[in-house]
Amino acid sequence: MTTPAARSGTGQPAELFFEDLVPGLTVDLGVVTVDGDEMVAFARRFDPQWYHVDPDLAGASRHGALIASGFYTVSLFMRAYVDHLLSRAAADASPGLEELRWLAPVRAGDRLAVRVDVMGARPSTARPGLGTVSLTGTMLRLGSDDRPEQEVLRTRFRGWFAVRPTEADPTNADLPPTSDPADTDPAGISLPGPERPETVASRAEAND
Repeated sequence: MTTPAARSGTGQPAELFFEDLVPGLTVDLGVVTVDGDEMVAFARRFDPQWYHVDPDLAGASRHGALIASGFYTVSLFMRAYVDHLLSRAAADASPGLEELRWLAPVRAGDRLAVRVDVMGARPSTARPGLGTVSLTGTMLRLGSDDRPEQEVLRTRFRGWFAVRPTEADPTNADLPPTSDPADTDPAGISLPGPERPETVASRAEAND
């Protein structure tokens, strides 16, 4: 019988554990396409500012068209993170995030490549049996040739992951697809001058 500690973030038997999430690992979280109807429906419900919901005002502004709520964009990141990593990993709760930046506007029809990089990992001092993993998530807009054009979102956060049970066989866990950070590193992408990054920081209430 599978114990709760050996279940993935979606409740299925876990394949990946704290020990698998080593610093330097890059996990490809796929490509998401921004659905215009969903984007506007989210904004009407949660962030009804005019440049998210009024196409006439947005079209006459410097934005040129409706732009996505930043919280809609980060929700797309979260869904990709769940689908491609947490659904396989022995994920527990998250103690919080340190940085959330919206680096460029996102619009309907944009195709966004999503990835997460493991920056650090150590056993949790507050939660025995768990490890704290520090992660950086990024979303990059793709051009018509599928090459990254611009980084639109970056976030730094932490997650708790269960250590591998002694009875689990590590040879049965295949890591998700990884890529060389040098291939898709957004560091070399210059941000447009008029669009100043906005930052939201959240301090975790719980210790690691």
